[in-house]
Amino acid sequence: MPITQHCFRPVWWLNNPHLQTFYPALLRKTKLLQRKRERLLTPDGDFLDLDWCGEDKNSIVILLHGLSGSSQSSYILGLQQVLQAQGMTSIAINFRGCSGEPNHLARCYHSGETEDIDFVYQSLRQQYPDAKLAAVGFSLGGNVLLKWLGEQGGSLNLSAAVAVSVPLVLSVCATKLDHGFSKIYRKYLLDELKQYIRNKRDYLDKKGCREEAEKLRQLGGLGDIKSFWQYDDRVVARLHGFKDADDYYRRSSSRQFLAKIQVPTLVIQAEDDPFMTKAVLPTAQELAPQVQLEIYSGGGHVGFVSGQKPFRPDYWLDSRIPKFLREHLFLHAP
Repeated sequence: MPITQHCFRPVWWLNNPHLQTFYPALLRKTKLLQRKRERLLTPDGDFLDLDWCGEDKNSIVILLHGLSGSSQSSYILGLQQVLQAQGMTSIAINFRGCSGEPNHLARCYHSGETEDIDFVYQSLRQQYPDAKLAAVGFSLGGNVLLKWLGEQGGSLNLSAAVAVSVPLVLSVCATKLDHGFSKIYRKYLLDELKQYIRNKRDYLDKKGCREEAEKLRQLGGLGDIKSFWQYDDRVVARLHGFKDADDYYRRSSSRQFLAKIQVPTLVIQAEDDPFMTKAVLPTAQELAPQVQLEIYSGGGHVGFVSGQKPFRPDYWLDSRIPKFLREHLFLHAP
């Protein structure tokens, strides 16, 4: 499908990429959801915590959060609430170590790690063979989703997918975060990631998992890491078998997989996203026929806040994403 424009306009009082990014991340209020947690044991002796919302297993939407996020991220909670109201059950995957308890292995999650989403998908297919399944990924989770869709090609029984604010070319995005105001995001995320590694190392020590804890100790002190190039070279590449950060970025960037996707997929990007540049955006020729790319001049990073009245925002993604899913899960929008 061609690159299209839809109907998003930034709310006038948040007509700035950083305000669009900060406001929903820091100030969005979500209602208390009735969710049920399921722990899924992985083949390598670890676990994934999944948070279910909804009872109807006829249609299930898999949700993937972003870097340093979790099933508690406001964009996940908000979307789960909307999906439930529209008759769709959702299951939010917490990437390894993101559910409030460190995972049991040194390995973490990263932008190209698709084994876990495939494991969840296969588990759901086995348990609910007749259910219609869809998937939504945000930021890092969007990259994971698009890469997985491209890897799997026509082997998936998946009705639809949506990816939002995707770092389609990881090297470009890592470099973008080294400049200007984007360095604020870089510092926050790196501080979160470094603490994540320290907490897990201490946890593994206390559990007596000395071999796994030693893998993290071998990374050395992380205090000198100031960029994602450095973090991904020191931590991600060493823990996950990449030669270096460049090898990790080259193999894990999802843009190269867009032509291989055979599931109806919507990709939503903002040109002013402070986590990337326009250079990451693909051309129409790079898209598989099943991929629809919507590019907006504004929206920030996982922002897309619209509306008319000050401090009464509309979270546009909560309408656009379900609309696309309904069209494919139920074959038409009600």
